[in-house]
Amino acid sequence: MHELKLDILAFGAHADDVEIGMGGSIAKFAKIGKRIGICDLTDAELSSNGTVDIRKNEAMKAAEILGVEIRDSLSLPDRGLYMNQEYIKKIVNVIRKYRPNLVFAPYYEDRHPDHGNCARLVEEAIFSAGIKKFETEDVFEPHRVKNCYFYMINGFHKPDFVIDVSKYMDKKIASLQAYKSQFIKADEAVDTPLVNGYIESIEARERLFGKEVEVTYAEGFMRNKPLLMNLDLFGEKE
Repeated sequence: MHELKLDILAFGAHADDVEIGMGGSIAKFAKIGKRIGICDLTDAELSSNGTVDIRKNEAMKAAEILGVEIRDSLSLPDRGLYMNQEYIKKIVNVIRKYRPNLVFAPYYEDRHPDHGNCARLVEEAIFSAGIKKFETEDVFEPHRVKNCYFYMINGFHKPDFVIDVSKYMDKKIASLQAYKSQFIKADEAVDTPLVNGYIESIEARERLFGKEVEVTYAEGFMRNKPLLMNLDLFGEKE
């Protein structure tokens, strides 16, 4: 009972979270043939600007720009992403359905509580998805994710590792610009941090991460266990 096996499944609390944190990396991995999906936990119904329908249309356009094959929404309550067994089961279903090798989620430390709560729910679901006796309404086989990594949204933290996205920064910016309701300052828009140079601030952050590793742009990621290195440390393969 599987539709599509994904290499990467990225979770966000709201549509545009994933693009902000790792849009360049998604475009890079899609370019080399990796199968990628995005799952938004909410429909962002409490956003100051735009509507649910507008946001969904923008999300699909952004996904197309980045080369994402699957985009789902669980329609959990915006500003209501608390530790809840039913929410965890819904996320487990998505993980078991698409059987990703890697899962990404927002980093815990962020000014928006939904982002940290999304990370905690996803971590719980990753663990439960591999337990055979953990039952949900949908009948999918248990699945163990190989690794989970965390991307940054509003924060600027010292990353555990970075990915060179110099050749894909234009795709990332284009995916963010697809969210006109969120990032473009219109006459009727509510004045929020998102419509006041937010895309430019994200571009500046990725430029700073790139400078740390002597490339033009890089995206930073966190992890909760050590990164295994073999001969790759020297740029060689075993």
